[in-house]
Amino acid sequence: MTAAKQSKSYLYDSSLWGDKDVSSGKAAKDENFPVGSLLISRQLRPHVQAYYDFARVIDDIADAETLSSEEKINRLNAMEAVVCKDVPAPDRADVLTARYLYNSFIETGVPVDTATDLLIAFRQDAVKNRYETMDELMQYCCYSANPVGRFLLHLHKEGPDTFPASDALCNSLQILNHLQDCKTDLIKLDRCYIPLELMKKYNVKVEDLLAPQMSFSLRKVFHVLLDHVDVLNREAEFLPRLTQDRRLRLEAAVIVYLAKFLAQRLRNEDPLAADVKLSKKNVLYSVLKSFRYFM
Repeated sequence: MTAAKQSKSYLYDSSLWGDKDVSSGKAAKDENFPVGSLLISRQLRPHVQAYYDFARVIDDIADAETLSSEEKINRLNAMEAVVCKDVPAPDRADVLTARYLYNSFIETGVPVDTATDLLIAFRQDAVKNRYETMDELMQYCCYSANPVGRFLLHLHKEGPDTFPASDALCNSLQILNHLQDCKTDLIKLDRCYIPLELMKKYNVKVEDLLAPQMSFSLRKVFHVLLDHVDVLNREAEFLPRLTQDRRLRLEAAVIVYLAKFLAQRLRNEDPLAADVKLSKKNVLYSVLKSFRYFM
């Protein structure tokens, strides 16, 4: 059998792709922060949407409650094969997101590692449910969050001087998301991103995340993580100043403001008792304050 036939056979193997629908039903409108918003130029918006659709599919695979760890890894590996080489694969909606993104990478010249790094994180999600230290969590964020910012920067032909501030913002957003969803992640996925070392320091157990409201000790853990988020957000403030594209500069500024608002809400509200979300007022204020970066 030739190498080409082996590749085709491998990708059409139903044990790799499976037939279970694992879509979460989430769309860009359900996210905390702008995804392919009107702030992005019309010409580039389809590429942002292609990236988001791919990321949504592989995230859903990693979080699928109906798939085993092995099935998740197989599907993620198969998605990587398509996004890297556009090899033969089932003509199915979830698979097409990888093919569209492959075509986007060819057209724009954006590095494919902005997609494959995400796959590293989601393969890790398939097999790892706990994080011992802050260093472990930040290493995860390097793959689960930073590629998103770098994709946008590459797409807009921004220079590498923007990467550190973008990484800081993406790390901040990822930690905020983990804190928002800490209870849901544990209930649905038996997954906890809050470092166990930090929880132990304040005599907090993972099971405490299932309580109807946050304990005083768990609140201390949140404050430590939010202090770290504040440091990241201060570094992220440099991103709009370094970004050359006016539209992307405005979008970056809006997201920095939103990250600060969400961090403050998580300090004052209890994600165990109710959803903690940005308000319309937070969004409006962020947009208005950011317009100075559009000049």
